[in-house]
Amino acid sequence: MIPFNKPYCSGRELKYIEEVCHSTTMSGNGEFTKKCHTFLEEKYGFRKCLLATSGTDALEMCAMLCDLKPGDEVIVPSYTFVSTALAFLREGAKVVFGDSSKETPNMEVAQIEPLINDKTKVIAVVHYAGVACDMDAIMALAEKHKLLVVEDAAHCVDSYYKDRPLGSIGHLAAFSYHETKNISSGEGGLCVVNDERFVRRAEIIWEKGTNRAEFYRGMVNKYGWVDMGSSFLPSELNAAYLWAQLEQLDDIQSKRKHIWEMYYEGLNGNIGDKVRLPYIPDYATNNAHMFYLLCPSLEYRTELMKYLKENDIQTTFHYLPLHSSKYYENKHDGRELPNCDYYGDCLVRLPLFYELSDMEVKKIVKHIIEFCSKH
Repeated sequence: MIPFNKPYCSGRELKYIEEVCHSTTMSGNGEFTKKCHTFLEEKYGFRKCLLATSGTDALEMCAMLCDLKPGDEVIVPSYTFVSTALAFLREGAKVVFGDSSKETPNMEVAQIEPLINDKTKVIAVVHYAGVACDMDAIMALAEKHKLLVVEDAAHCVDSYYKDRPLGSIGHLAAFSYHETKNISSGEGGLCVVNDERFVRRAEIIWEKGTNRAEFYRGMVNKYGWVDMGSSFLPSELNAAYLWAQLEQLDDIQSKRKHIWEMYYEGLNGNIGDKVRLPYIPDYATNNAHMFYLLCPSLEYRTELMKYLKENDIQTTFHYLPLHSSKYYENKHDGRELPNCDYYGDCLVRLPLFYELSDMEVKKIVKHIIEFCSKH
């Protein structure tokens, strides 16, 4: 069986983890945490980076920094993982779902402004598959209506919008280093602060509501409990694993892009016009986070996935739209979101991981072409 995903170990992870085990600091914010922060801030121009234990925790930090009050509203795409919405719901906000566009699973920008009212405080955007939303248009809306923008950049390691790194454009951003992501620490995340107003409070929230970070820098002679917060920072073991991956970032990205291009070149023009390939807008780059197909119906997708499984190829679909989820369906305002429903029914993800061989990619392409020629 060709698995859907296989976590990659570059070779230095165990060496760095052993260093941590023989050091005096295994808890968070040690040497490897600082290396990761410095690398990411310098390479991508992020104002402030704070590693987190997961992408979900990074999003929760962002939501806390938005200082939401009960009754405040946050616009969120329905076609996303539950964490995007949950982070804001936990702060007492009301989530208002936006539909996807017809071209990509990203939220349709033209549908955002009609959802804005005097209760709206935040636009949360998800760059699905590492492909950028139209951030100029979104930031212009935010400036016009005095809103904050949070980038859910869970898929977005080393991806860009018009030469600007994703995660560097909104006021706040969250990345994921889950094992399915391009760069991984098993479980892990990153909260990015691009607006100077939030830097100090972000450190406090990160350190369980204390000003411990300022104490370590010698800015105060003692530290204490000064705000809300939680234990968001990961251990040095996670940071050491992540650092080994970041050192190999260019190599990992090169291999993943090679696999993505093999899929695209092998399938383009060979599967008829019923099944769609991914679309990359001119303003976006492709970081090869995933390769997906868009089938004409749920039934077609089910049969394709079954056929591939019978030929030892594991695939998966992705999100069930949040507006129709069991938890939120009675809280949704009743608007139909047809594009979200389409992606929920029709999108199928193909295997994509560092150790996937050219021969395996060719096998997957061959069987997809065979299925499509018969259907």
